[in-house]
Parts: sequence; structure tokens; C-alpha cells
Amino acid sequence: MSSTQPIPTRGGVWIALQFGTIAVALVVGPLWRGHWNAEASVWIGRAFLILSGVIALAGFAALGRNLTPHPIPRADGTLVRHGIYRFVRHPLYSSLILGCLGWGLNWQSGPAVAAALFLAWALNAKARVEEHWLRERFPEYADYARRVRRFVPWVY
Repeated sequence: MSSTQPIPTRGGVWIALQFGTIAVALVVGPLWRGHWNAEASVWIGRAFLILSGVIALAGFAALGRNLTPHPIPRADGTLVRHGIYRFVRHPLYSSLILGCLGWGLNWQSGPAVAAALFLAWALNAKARVEEHWLRERFPEYADYARRVRRFVPWVY
């Protein structure tokens, strides 16, 4: 790199934002609960939590040694396009968003749901940064990104 180009970080700020937001949701859910009263919210929240776990396990299994919390790809990594990555580009982020939303719905907590929405925004921004680095590292990523949605299969 020339001296005029900034050296990219590994994305520690994104990791702190991600885990900080999750921590806030985990705390405020039970502390500020009961903002509405709908039994369906509790069951939908629990279903989201279970689905979140399934998606996370599938993501971990497919990533294998490529797993890193950092948005910059591992130097020795490969582009993963099998398993759940055939359907979404960022299943672990999808899992975190879905789990956080499920947590808020389970507790019927407006602040926890708001944290989940903020987490969705933050992880979308983190994914954009990550995808820039993935395109630089893996030329075939551009084609993959055109075919596979970011977080929700066939939707977004």
C-alpha cells in the first residue's frame, strides 16, 4: 500500500457495535418487558430463537475454519458457497438479527425490539464493508452476490 492509503483494520469497531447491541438487548428485554400483551408474541419470539439457533449451527458448520468475527476475510480462507450459504450470504448475521428480535418479542419489550432493529442496521452496514473486502479477495464473489440474497432467502 502506498503511504496515502489508509491501512484497513480488521473491523474491531463493527465487532464491538455488534456485541454491544446484543448485550443491550439481552439486558433490556427482561428489565423492560410487557410493553404489549399478546401471547402470540411470546410464541413467535421463541420460534425465532429456535430458528436463529438452527441457522447459526448451519452457518458454523458450513464456514468451518473460515469462521472469524472480523469482517475482513481470513488470509488463508476460502469463499464458502455451500450449505446454508447457497441461500444467504450472511446466515450468521441473519441468525443474530432473528435471535435478537425473538428475544424482544418473547419479553414483549419495545427497547429490546428496538435494539434488534438497530442490530439489523449495524449488521447490514458491516456486511457491506465485508462484501467490499470479499470482492477484493475473491473475484467470483460478485457473481455469487448477484445470485444469493444477503440475509433473507429470495427477499433481501
